[in-house]
Amino acid sequence: MNEPKGRTLYRIPQTGKIAGVCSGVAEYLNFEVWLVRVVAASIFLLGGSGVILVIYIAMWMILDVKPRVQQHQDNHKDIELKKKVWQAGEPAKQALFDVNRQFSTLEARLQKLEQHVTSDTFDLKRQINSL
Repeated sequence: MNEPKGRTLYRIPQTGKIAGVCSGVAEYLNFEVWLVRVVAASIFLLGGSGVILVIYIAMWMILDVKPRVQQHQDNHKDIELKKKVWQAGEPAKQALFDVNRQFSTLEARLQKLEQHVTSDTFDLKRQINSL
């Protein structure tokens, strides 16, 4: 189930309602999760209940759970803009707020680093270590 781009289809129970199959399919296709759920529910209710139920259970059993990424990577994830309503991603305003928040966090970390490097204790430790 690999695509040439290196994407893999997983199920994501952390963001899913039942087993995370719709969440995994939505992430794989770069669609909103609600859209995949609406399509699956529509097919189920409009007479394809046996087919969609069998496919869902088969995917539940076959697909691996998406491995969790580290917390550090979650804080600095790539921001994807939503170009169309059904695509996954963030609206432009939300992306701007996220970028602004990330820059504010980086600026605060840089200020703390600068305070440490310019402090007297840092200079004293450096002189002691050079002896």
